[in-house]
Amino acid sequence: GELADRPSCAPGGPGKRRAWRRTRPRALGRLSLGDPAGSSPVRRMTSPAFLGALCLALSCLGGAHGFWRSDDLEWSKLIMVHHWPATVCQEVARHCKDPPNYWTIHGLWPDKSEACNRSWPFNPHEIKDLLPDMKMYWPDLLHPSNSSLQFWSHEWKKHGTCAAQLDALNSQRKYFGKSLDLYKALALTSMLQKLGIEPSTDHYYQVSDIRDALVTVYKVVPKVQCFLLEKGQEVQLLGQVELCFSKDLQLQNCSHAAEPAARRQEAWPNLGLHVCNDGPVLYPPLNETKL
Repeated sequence: GELADRPSCAPGGPGKRRAWRRTRPRALGRLSLGDPAGSSPVRRMTSPAFLGALCLALSCLGGAHGFWRSDDLEWSKLIMVHHWPATVCQEVARHCKDPPNYWTIHGLWPDKSEACNRSWPFNPHEIKDLLPDMKMYWPDLLHPSNSSLQFWSHEWKKHGTCAAQLDALNSQRKYFGKSLDLYKALALTSMLQKLGIEPSTDHYYQVSDIRDALVTVYKVVPKVQCFLLEKGQEVQLLGQVELCFSKDLQLQNCSHAAEPAARRQEAWPNLGLHVCNDGPVLYPPLNETKL
């Protein structure tokens, strides 16, 4: 069925310009709830009318914030995650169908928080004008038959609802639109080509060379991720590149590449991505990938 819109009291709902602003509750002042004169404050505070109003207020608050805790919303940077379709499809050959020959978007992730507003469902109608670019640059490589809607819904509910703290990302249209803008501005595929780093089966690259080359272009340290070696593999496969942004959407350093483990892999828990070990890495071309 058609997905429901956000409740009217949710952040960013109709008529609301700013999302996630936390305000101090107003003082109740004197309440006139029809109590008999001279009744005690305790009696007034437990009257059916007062309790009904309180219940309504809490219900709206719960719908608006998805019963979040303040520490759930704490994040400091956004991570633009690119993945290389040839490598992803080589790891999960039974799923892929006509993968593109360029780096695609995995997601735009706040670095620490997840699922910040469970009452704000994904609504594809809000990004209707973005769908041509979404299908091209943000495809669901593993489940192509579902038109990527399930993948985008997952990314919105888990990451977009947290990124919506920022005015620039406080709607589904803004979140996906800005993600596409950042992806196009970074132009990772063409930047790697200009640096002379192209897919090949003839030679390996050094992980440090790829990372250092990206630093010369973007002036920040990226995170380069590979697939774990499996039995029979001689070298790790280049799979994912993360570039990080501050809350004002300026490039900044990601965590050091020597970090022991990467983030868990989203809707794809079995891919086995990790921060690349220093040493050789294969950047496989699409036409050499066994699908």
